[in-house]
Amino acid sequence: MSIHLANVGDNEDFKPCSHDYQINCGNCRLNAICLPLALESEDVAQLDDIIQRSKPLQKNQHLYREEDDFQSVFAVRSGTLKAYKTTDDGREQVTGFYFPGEILGMDGISNNTHASSAKALETSAVCEIPFSSLEKLSTLVPSLQRHFFQLMSREITEDQQLITLLSKNSADERVASLMLSISTRNARRKLSATQFRLPMSRVDIGNYLGLTVETVSRVFSRMQKMELLSVDNKEIHILDVQGLRAMANLNS
Repeated sequence: MSIHLANVGDNEDFKPCSHDYQINCGNCRLNAICLPLALESEDVAQLDDIIQRSKPLQKNQHLYREEDDFQSVFAVRSGTLKAYKTTDDGREQVTGFYFPGEILGMDGISNNTHASSAKALETSAVCEIPFSSLEKLSTLVPSLQRHFFQLMSREITEDQQLITLLSKNSADERVASLMLSISTRNARRKLSATQFRLPMSRVDIGNYLGLTVETVSRVFSRMQKMELLSVDNKEIHILDVQGLRAMANLNS
């Protein structure tokens, strides 16, 4: 389960990422939260040499599919992607949402095949990082290797958090936790922690949280009545962060 936060209006100098696939690691606005974190300038240049950038994915276009050969990991540069697995009876089970600056595709490392599929929820741009090249570079740049291990650890931790969320928490706690997660992740990107647009549908939210669409809608309505959130279709405005944390059963 992945999570980020800040106000678009609070950052007048912030420019939404264009889908410019000629950008490089040195001038990317996400280089503080993506793989180049804490790298020296010459190390960033080496990383940039192995990264492949292609034209944007269109909405519902797949980045990779379950059981595809694993060759690369991917950094989201703009837009949002969802990961999902296909159940034995052919249904889709959403396993995660990935926002700009986040890495996906690491599910393929262990067996050399992707354990899930990933597709764009909106027009999205990604950086492809061939894993064989990343392995070689990591041996030369210890800080890159450490950071990649940290990313893997965070992915494991978030998977464990999702299991806990689905096994113990009420519908209110699940939806509140997801809203706080998205808020936190936006903040990492210097966006608003209190006002954001949900890139995923109510169906995807329900699927991810193990809830029906009707239950998700009821929870949003209840949050509005409690004045925790203002909801206008996909536009979310968090009105009471502490109240939302209390609903999520999180300590202050």
